[in-house]
Amino acid sequence: MDVFQKCLDYHTAQDVRAAGLYPYYRTLASAQDPEVVMADGQRLVMLGSNNYLGLTNHPEVKAAAAAALARYGTGCAGSRLLNGSLDLHEELEARLASFMRREAALTFSTGYQVNLGTLSCLLGRHDVAILDALDHASILDGARLGFGKIYKFQHNDLASLEKKLEAVPDGWGRLIVVDGVFSMEGDLAPLPGIAALKRRYGARLMVDDAHGLGVLGASGRGTAEHFGVEADVDLVMGTFSKSLAAIGGFVAGDAAILEYIRHTARSAIFSAALPPASAAAALQALTIVEREPERRKQLLEVTAYMKRELRALGFDTGDSDSPVIPIVVGDDLRAMRMVKRLHEEGVFVNCVISPAVPEGRAMIRTSYMATHERAHLDRALDALARVGRELGVLGS
Repeated sequence: MDVFQKCLDYHTAQDVRAAGLYPYYRTLASAQDPEVVMADGQRLVMLGSNNYLGLTNHPEVKAAAAAALARYGTGCAGSRLLNGSLDLHEELEARLASFMRREAALTFSTGYQVNLGTLSCLLGRHDVAILDALDHASILDGARLGFGKIYKFQHNDLASLEKKLEAVPDGWGRLIVVDGVFSMEGDLAPLPGIAALKRRYGARLMVDDAHGLGVLGASGRGTAEHFGVEADVDLVMGTFSKSLAAIGGFVAGDAAILEYIRHTARSAIFSAALPPASAAAALQALTIVEREPERRKQLLEVTAYMKRELRALGFDTGDSDSPVIPIVVGDDLRAMRMVKRLHEEGVFVNCVISPAVPEGRAMIRTSYMATHERAHLDRALDALARVGRELGVLGS
């Protein structure tokens, strides 16, 4: 059998394209603002971006990136381990550690690489990664790359988690890994309960807070701060591609643990360093996060308004408790049709279908920015109500 045969037999994407319903790889020709311009010139209200604090087009962030580009050039031409480590990287790591109230932080070139490198190097032959069934793909992939075993517990189910902890062989290491904010449903991990089980069973706890950083907690430190359990979280992972307006990621924790990860995480030591412009952009975005807490307040007000209005219209928004608000539509085909019709009506949303979600629970993923104005939101709500009725998601 030709190893490429599976590729030649794959027709799903082109079949969906032929039906005029393909909802992915849409081309934008503008910044990720509350209103975006598509490649064909159409203007859409953006309800599909993770630019939660509205910083990706902020003049200070862009100026910081431009200054770093002028000083350091376009790239580092090597890994941090060898020739690619800049004073800018060290400044960013020190700032992140201080902001997160941790002893140390380590940056990676992408958020995905954080989980790949961190988990694969920590999980040895007598360790178990205990994962939420809906954890991000990068968590699962990182755990698979390690030599340990993987146990999965039912989503946000503490009883299921405890059963998995009980099943770990005596003397083996236990590492619980969860998303702080689950990126599709927008619900939060029950960290107080998870922390209590972590203590009871002598486990360690890592939280992927890609969607919580900058958004949740009084200071924007994320889900653990929101729940008041930061002392129980051993490692926090975050990304720069959402609230921090760049690309890249980091892990923060105790210095001894970070020293080990720094020298053994393959996705860090065998990858080129974070580009200077991205590091500088993330640094400036972090400054704004600390300086302007009103952005978080505005974001939460926008989120509360949309959640209230969507539910009042009759949409099923699941258990979201974050700026990610799903609209559950059930059928995969209906979800694709809804994305197409909303695009035609001037609203950009994301299509989430199986296997990313369970069969029969296809959804429209909407997400919000601190910079959304009421006019943007109301335009989107009008379109959502109209298309929802047209496609039978809402009653007539």
